[in-house]
Amino acid sequence: MAGSNSVRVAVLPGDGIGTEVTQATLAVLEKLAKRHGIGIATETLPAGAFHYRETGEALPESSFAAAKAADAILLGAMGWPGIRYSDGTEIGPQLDLRFRLGLYAGVRPVKAIPGVPVALADPRARDIDLVILRESTEGLFFSRGRGTVTEDMAEETLRITRQVTEKLSRFAFRLAERRAARRGRRGVVTLVDKANVFRAFAFMRGVFDEVAAGFPGVEARHHYVDAMALDLLRRPWEFDVLPTENMFGDILSDLGAGLVGGMGFSPSADIGDEHAVFQPAHGTAPDIAGQGIANPTAMLLSAAMMLDWLAARGAGQGYGDAALELEGAVDAAFAAGLRTADIGGRDGTAAVAQAVAERIGA
Repeated sequence: MAGSNSVRVAVLPGDGIGTEVTQATLAVLEKLAKRHGIGIATETLPAGAFHYRETGEALPESSFAAAKAADAILLGAMGWPGIRYSDGTEIGPQLDLRFRLGLYAGVRPVKAIPGVPVALADPRARDIDLVILRESTEGLFFSRGRGTVTEDMAEETLRITRQVTEKLSRFAFRLAERRAARRGRRGVVTLVDKANVFRAFAFMRGVFDEVAAGFPGVEARHHYVDAMALDLLRRPWEFDVLPTENMFGDILSDLGAGLVGGMGFSPSADIGDEHAVFQPAHGTAPDIAGQGIANPTAMLLSAAMMLDWLAARGAGQGYGDAALELEGAVDAAFAAGLRTADIGGRDGTAAVAQAVAERIGA
């Protein structure tokens, strides 16, 4: 990929509003690509709950193989409440991608956007800019499909390994270094755990501390997850990078999204050593699907994360420039008065895409 100035992106629109926000985002990416002289070849692949209902396959092997072979994967949202596996769980091909491709670093930015209402009255809430780093391949989710259920008991197993914790910790400190360089302040990495109760989390903390010793330029801290839930409401502007176990990250990232406007403003990436999936953190929203009112901002910002990751992987500076311009265009559009339905406005999916596109190259 390095130096080719052209990349292949596997697109999995999924279900519900996933298809809507994907379509809007691809239109904006097309304009960005032309402006920055970068090549983005997309291939749309079938997967998701409705595909499962029709074919019996949630993630066909052909789709997985094509996604694995691509330079990056852009995913809308997947799942549907009324479509489930025989064990009662919902269809979640995005989880299969995380596990099969080893995407251990779930990057969940929480950043206030100009003009978008924040949940906290404190004026410092406008300065919220943190990243929840959710380990995405083990923790409590290790037990997915492995749990034991009897008539009298159900049991799931949490697993934390040295190898993955080391990778996650290094990722956290390197991310903090990059953020520190951009923001002109020292990076801070705060491990979120429950080491006072569970041996697995005490183990995780020990491995984290070993890795921290190799990054003297970044401050390392610890925080119990219950205290973090409190402090994300009391003083979220004080945090930087927050690595944590899978289930904890799943919960805290939704709390974080609520601080800065809701799930419609919550992008995410699941990154491994060789592959990465970029998707909005929200679900398929059956209550508003098909109405054209879904907020595509999280998907747009996820696409910006994808462009930035591709640039770091050697695709070319044009991708990094495009990422910055896309983020800036989103900020400018909302600062100028764009208002989606989820924050009390009337601008629908297409209107958001148009408003952001108009600010590209402006």
